[in-house]
Amino acid sequence: MLSGFAEWWNDLTAVELGWVLIGFAGQALFMMRFVFQWLHSERARRSIVPEIFWYFSLGGGLTLLAYAIHRADPVFIAGQATGLFIYSRNIYFIWREKRQSKPRQDREP
Repeated sequence: MLSGFAEWWNDLTAVELGWVLIGFAGQALFMMRFVFQWLHSERARRSIVPEIFWYFSLGGGLTLLAYAIHRADPVFIAGQATGLFIYSRNIYFIWREKRQSKPRQDREP
């Protein structure tokens, strides 16, 4: 197993290494959404989804979609593209609610 990894590592080009790093960055963004959700829930002593969850979801999803396209993985592409719609929609709802809850005089015409 280690020899297979060593062989893979030795065969990596600089471009491929860059894509591996992009993939890991996307995974890190995705992981952070759960870390923040867990911390907010612990603090509130109930399950909640903080706004930042959706931003990490969007960032991680976009990064992982780019990686999936590079890898030409149709299953990964379909999963990430679907998720991006959901994350974007939730962010839209958050922005709309914030805009609607602003006092009238603070709104732009």
